[in-house]
Amino acid sequence: MKMMVTFVISYFMLLNLNPLEAQLSVGFYADKCPTAESVVRAVIRNKVTTDPLNAAVLLRLQFHDCFVLGCDGSILLRHNAGESAAPGNAGVGGFSAIEDAKAAVEEICPGVVSCADIVALAARDAVSLTNGPFFEVPTGRRDGRVSRAEDAANLPDSEDSIEILKSKFGEKGLTEKDLVLLSAGAHTIGQAACFFVNQMLDSAPPISPEFFGNLRSRCPEGGDVNVKLPLDWDGELLFDTHIFTNIKSGRAVISSDAVLYQDPATKKLIDAYATNSSAFAADFAGAMVKLGRLNVKLGGEGEVRRFCNIPN
Repeated sequence: MKMMVTFVISYFMLLNLNPLEAQLSVGFYADKCPTAESVVRAVIRNKVTTDPLNAAVLLRLQFHDCFVLGCDGSILLRHNAGESAAPGNAGVGGFSAIEDAKAAVEEICPGVVSCADIVALAARDAVSLTNGPFFEVPTGRRDGRVSRAEDAANLPDSEDSIEILKSKFGEKGLTEKDLVLLSAGAHTIGQAACFFVNQMLDSAPPISPEFFGNLRSRCPEGGDVNVKLPLDWDGELLFDTHIFTNIKSGRAVISSDAVLYQDPATKKLIDAYATNSSAFAADFAGAMVKLGRLNVKLGGEGEVRRFCNIPN
């Protein structure tokens, strides 16, 4: 046992790391870069103030990063065959905001704060700046060096059935509760293009006839598929429980939200959150922290990129 402990400590010494740092922890940068989180938050506040829709964009960015190879910033590596080029990542944005936050942090603490951590912090800040919960984000992630479009082939899709959605989340160790929170719950802010809305309208969706007509008038057949509609019909810029009320009343904008009310387990959760904003806020924060722990790189794994869009 003593030999094993000595070996582990020696291994981290060779990597110039403290073995106790090789894990996610709140305040990971407290000694090495104590103002890192406040610097990131200032940049994100500016982005959301300039365009409030940036909040949803940054929230979506973390989900799409973590759901592929884990929360390692691999989606930020921009090349023609990278994750960002995958069909499932069409429309994902927020890259310039992360790069600006990284540049601001690099000015004060060069080579210390990972891009993967900035993605997680930016998503948290985006949520809190739209009236959502502020929660502590464990940090200490390292950046991945690999980004391949084929690795993003199994992302959840707006056309997935409830069975497929539960399966995809389950493969990541995420529960039905996490599915409701990170899929429908996250749609309390942001927009969807008519491309995704039309997918639902063309497949006999479980929404009210009146709302079907409303959506079809906004997204006519043969019309511009890039027109955007609010995912939460009662307010795309404010973090609240209206998304659940809308799903209950047959006013889901995309199919992956609508089908959640067709399954007894997820239906029960939607009913509960629709009338309990405190529970939604607390559980959403917990689900985001859980998401942020998926397959993270720690210690000597990966790297801390100098620029988020290219590996060192």
